[in-house]
Amino acid sequence: MSEVSEALIMTGRSIRISRRNVDALITSMALPVMLLLIFVYFFGGAIKTDTRSYVTYVVPGVLLLCAGFGSSNTAIAVTEDLKGGIIDRFRSLDIGGTQILAGHVFASVARNLLATSLVLALAFAIGFRPTATLPGWLAATTILLAFILALSWLSAAVGLLAKSPEAAGGFTFFVSFLPYPSSAFVPTSTMPDWLQAFADNQPVTQVIESLRGLLLDQPVGATPWIALAWCTGILTASAAASGALFRRRTA
Repeated sequence: MSEVSEALIMTGRSIRISRRNVDALITSMALPVMLLLIFVYFFGGAIKTDTRSYVTYVVPGVLLLCAGFGSSNTAIAVTEDLKGGIIDRFRSLDIGGTQILAGHVFASVARNLLATSLVLALAFAIGFRPTATLPGWLAATTILLAFILALSWLSAAVGLLAKSPEAAGGFTFFVSFLPYPSSAFVPTSTMPDWLQAFADNQPVTQVIESLRGLLLDQPVGATPWIALAWCTGILTASAAASGALFRRRTA
């Protein structure tokens, strides 16, 4: 059996596990939806941005929150596999660690795409009106997919580091917090100078500004390339770390 076939089988297994864990699946999809409604209807009237409506401004940030909630389940799933002993069974079948981890990552991407579609559908229903061209949509989709993939591999590495599913679940807090000190919900120009310096140069802001500019058909300069560079760096480092950590945990 080829490595690609094994990875697809592991992906199918991870998706089936997600379907059985209905509570976690609903939570990862419901939270971004609730946050979108809260920010638009609770805070949107008090926040001034340079877009036509606050919902248009906030959607890219909520999409990244969605990616964070969805990928954090990957860390928990990887830790549960290690704790449950199923990894030894897979290794006895000559299934490599890369294929096992890739199955979790690809399933995370599938879950995130479903949650992202749900958030976008709600956003359109409450007034989100992007003006992107077809190339703009394709570029925005590529950047979002790259971010989801990078975050999913990072989650897999965290799952290999964690000693318990509860500890792996703590990754949710970190990922869900990172969009807040960024341009996700308010312009960074409204932040204190010390915080603005961090917010302007962290990867989440680069991804959000790329998505926002592309979806609104605004000039983006080199920001999409910077965002892709961040995603590539995170993905490369996380995949390499995951391989090394898997070998150490299963030695």
